[in-house]
Amino acid sequence: MTLSILITLAGLAQLWILIASAIVPSRLRWRQVLATLPRLHRQMYWVYGGYVVLCIIAFAVISLACADELAGRSPLARGVCLFIAVFWGIRVLLQAVFDVREHLTSPWLRVGYHTLTVLFVFLTFVYGYAALGDAGA
Repeated sequence: MTLSILITLAGLAQLWILIASAIVPSRLRWRQVLATLPRLHRQMYWVYGGYVVLCIIAFAVISLACADELAGRSPLARGVCLFIAVFWGIRVLLQAVFDVREHLTSPWLRVGYHTLTVLFVFLTFVYGYAALGDAGA
């Protein structure tokens, strides 16, 4: 499998992650839980979440539209891939820190959570390899 194909699959994986992330606010009852915070804090929480979603959309679109260029490993491509790898690598580390047990109340939520973890690792490795791997590959 070529790096370009892996990057295309990574783009699709990020779209799947967005689908999963769309259920987070309702599953975690953000409206009710955040209602106790001051208005500015609530607004900032939603803005930060929006920026993360926009980043993931950008990663997906760039990966799907420019997979060959990213796989070409130009300095710009390596820089973009390194940024995306660091983004997802941090997210993998957060999986180990977040205490989600009380929210994984059904088998499909547990499977979904572990599937997301696998996707985060996959994205970290694909983009990490594209950024730091052998230029001749």
